Amino acid sequence: MCGRFAVTLPPESFREAYGYVETPNFPPRYNIAPTQPVGVVIQEGEARHFRLMRWGFLPGWVKDAKDFPLVINARRESITQKPTFRAAIRRRRCVFLADAFYEWQREGGEKTPFAVRMQSLGPMPMAGIWETWSDPQGGEIDTAAIVTTDANGLLSAIHHRMPVILGKAGLAAWLDPQTPLDRVGGLTDPCPDDWLRLDRVSRRVNKVANDDAALLEPATDDESSRAPGASARETDARRADEQGQGQGQEQGQETKPRQGSLF
Repeated sequence: MCGRFAVTLPPESFREAYGYVETPNFPPRYNIAPTQPVGVVIQEGEARHFRLMRWGFLPGWVKDAKDFPLVINARRESITQKPTFRAAIRRRRCVFLADAFYEWQREGGEKTPFAVRMQSLGPMPMAGIWETWSDPQGGEIDTAAIVTTDANGLLSAIHHRMPVILGKAGLAAWLDPQTPLDRVGGLTDPCPDDWLRLDRVSRRVNKVANDDAALLEPATDDESSRAPGASARETDARRADEQGQGQGQEQGQETKPRQGSLF
């Protein structure tokens, strides 16, 4: 699964990697959460484009967004069958701009955060789907979800799911609207272990309000564990901040992370 990620590289690094025609300028974000605006790449004809979308997928047939659960991930095993995703996986595939994501390892009642990045520390092409949703007043919003798959060997040590991460050839096929659906399914296998690096990081990432470069730094033992003598109230507050982590399923309960702007 994927419930938080980061976009920290210069904008030109993503443009060079993905070849979209726009030249957006945006600051680094170290703790992007559901419902916040996110940058994605789509393809129209032969041209790739940068688009800003809401992270939280809404299929076009939804009448009232308040009655539909927050959908941040789409499982590859059921993406072609579920009515929520069937149209998007065929015609509206995208790639999320990212260079890291966070995952939490559960150990008893505790959850330890890890940052996952490419070994190259370059862009991480996370596969997604998107849909334009229209409200009853005629307003439109573009929405997107990250496609997930089984964890590879590296990630399986901390969680059983991970985002679909595309290679160069897979990226081109994923974005191409003409790619047959049977080939699309073959692009969603877990990526090789040696593409990724895994670092235990500070529990500060649990709180959406924390958004700084220190979140990606490998944690010391003191940073990763609760300080001795911490009160029960502090523990409860930390757990409240963790609500929603590892919860990103197709029909998961909506959480209330702080809203923020990517730009």
